[in-house]
Amino acid sequence: MFLRAAHYRHPDFALGVKGMWPQAPGIAAWGLMTGVAMVKSGMSVFESVLMTLLVFAGSSQLAAIPLLVANAPAWVILATGFCVNLRFVVFSLHLRPYLMHLPRWERLMHGYLTADLTYVLFTRHYPQPASTPEQQLAQTAYLAGNCVVNWGSWMVSSLIGVVLANFIPTQWGLGFAGILCLIGILCSLGSTRLRGVAAAVAGVAAVVAYALPLKLNIVVAIAVAVLLCLGLERLPGQRPPAPSH
Repeated sequence: MFLRAAHYRHPDFALGVKGMWPQAPGIAAWGLMTGVAMVKSGMSVFESVLMTLLVFAGSSQLAAIPLLVANAPAWVILATGFCVNLRFVVFSLHLRPYLMHLPRWERLMHGYLTADLTYVLFTRHYPQPASTPEQQLAQTAYLAGNCVVNWGSWMVSSLIGVVLANFIPTQWGLGFAGILCLIGILCSLGSTRLRGVAAAVAGVAAVVAYALPLKLNIVVAIAVAVLLCLGLERLPGQRPPAPSH
């Protein structure tokens, strides 16, 4: 099992739950909206449930849904999901020193369960990796507490959305609730000037390229923001200050 007794019995597990709990309503709203969107797009209940359980990535799910509806080529769907989730490569590199003491299967489970908000809350609570086994257990327990609330909120609400999709009118504005959740995540991650520039450039590029078919404006926006920020990082004397912890 992913959640060992040493995790949920540790005091830092409760701290992780407490830290993530205020975010649960926003996560639930986003999950509910994603569940409804999958069924409304024409996916079967079985396909929607399978995607919810296996993918567990709201932004890439929402990016893939219109492409699936449009019968886009598989490479376009995969490339879009890859680009949308590129940030998790950075998250994984940052979390590597925190988790390398764990068995491989447990690291894989953390890779599946760790999302944007769990990463943000965890790294804010523990700016540095542990140096003793006791500290490693505390950090792992805290991350497990974060993940339990995040994963549980998403799965329950998303599955409810799948089941009740045909009974929930789109006029309820669930899509807007999901957008608000994404904005909250964006604000949490925008801790440096360079990240602010990346968000602004990506937003402008997505709007300018909106007419592209198959939602390729998302891919264009990500590519433009990444290339620009890589160029800015290499300018002498133009490196932004490191994020404070």
